[in-house]
Amino acid sequence: MNALDPSQNRVIVVGGGPAGYEAALVAAQLGADVMLVERGHVGGAAVLTDVVPSKTLIATAELMGQFREAESLGIDVRAEDGAPAAARAELAGINARIKRLASAQSDDIRLALVSSGVKLIDGTATLVDNRTVSVVEHSGNEYQLDATTILISVGAHPRELDSAKPDGERILTWTQLYELPELPEHLIVVGSGVTGAEFASAYHALGSEVTLVSSRERVLPGEDQDAAEVLERAFRSRGMNVLSRSRAAEVVREGDGVLVTLADGRKVRGSHCLMAVGSIPNTEGLGLENAGVQVSESGHIVVDRVSRTSVSGVYAAGDCTSVLPLASVAAMAGRIAMWHALGDAVSPLKLRHVASNVFTAPEIATVGVSQKSLDDGVIDAEVVRVPLSTNARAKMQGIEDGFVKLFCRPASGSVLGGVVVAPKASELIFPIAVALENRLTVDQLANTFAVYPSLSGSLSEAARKLHRRA
Repeated sequence: MNALDPSQNRVIVVGGGPAGYEAALVAAQLGADVMLVERGHVGGAAVLTDVVPSKTLIATAELMGQFREAESLGIDVRAEDGAPAAARAELAGINARIKRLASAQSDDIRLALVSSGVKLIDGTATLVDNRTVSVVEHSGNEYQLDATTILISVGAHPRELDSAKPDGERILTWTQLYELPELPEHLIVVGSGVTGAEFASAYHALGSEVTLVSSRERVLPGEDQDAAEVLERAFRSRGMNVLSRSRAAEVVREGDGVLVTLADGRKVRGSHCLMAVGSIPNTEGLGLENAGVQVSESGHIVVDRVSRTSVSGVYAAGDCTSVLPLASVAAMAGRIAMWHALGDAVSPLKLRHVASNVFTAPEIATVGVSQKSLDDGVIDAEVVRVPLSTNARAKMQGIEDGFVKLFCRPASGSVLGGVVVAPKASELIFPIAVALENRLTVDQLANTFAVYPSLSGSLSEAARKLHRRA
């Protein structure tokens, strides 16, 4: 690889989340002069208030869930006097650990950037045109920087409703949860998408009473229907109150609690309310109009499959764009932007090959084509579903909910995608993603040895059921 002349290639990255810091690392590796402008801490929301904190909370909740299920596996968790023992979630300590880990991760990213030669600027940036950025440092210094390439990666923030204004104490966004000193007695979660479902699952496992308010017919309306139905049954069987087809009209403080009024007039009282009703891109005030960068009606920057905007020299990646809002996708889109801008070999982003995961209990992982596209006649595929209830390892671990679903082409048997509902589904989806990326057939997947007993054995079983006879 031939290094580029830094004096001829200045890259300015605006925003230090996964898209921004990964893009900066690639640009530095390719020899460019790289400057990254970040108004907060590098790592962005993904590291400081979103992905890393929420998944740390979920990991703790998972341990609590295992403790509660220990007795069913033959483990005596009673005290010496025979009374039931109880593990209690100390939320102040949990949140302190979450913030420590997030801060440490941010520090690690900052060190990696500095070690790679990236110049970090603490401040804000706006576009003057497609080659010039105006910078205001937190110290007060103001100046303009010329660039060969500009990458916008400013992320998004939680959507707030006028009828349910967060106050940081009782009515909360997901960024404010980590300041809570005590576990909510009764948490009402408004919104049953991925964020709402994950926090509802986690806080219920930690010991809170949870009411999940879903405006749709089922939780996780954007996920595989079979998977969502398994998760909702699991929620209800554990005692979570799931209110389907129930839109929240208003949320207000009521003494030391909250009152949620539904559109049909019903009222739900709780100690706290989490608003999980989507995100808004942080594109306002960036000067995008100065450069002529096209944005959608929702404020998202419009990009193509190599992260180019409508203006030459300006790229965008991450949750501020209209691309799938996942940290892994943001990071890849940022890398692709720099590979393309700096003339390296690059393949356009393939969203169909993106593996995603919902970190509930059980987890839901997906990759490739969907059941809906099959049902709607968009694709022609064969599908098989294998329940985990027949898997020996699942029985040993007391796993009752879950399945493996596999899609393939009818003629060739090429793997088109899959769904896994199971503990650690995020790990089990990887073999299907590898098969999809490398155009493997179900027979090739089936002929690969799986450990016995293992949950991955159900992947092999599903592949065998789709065998193409020669």
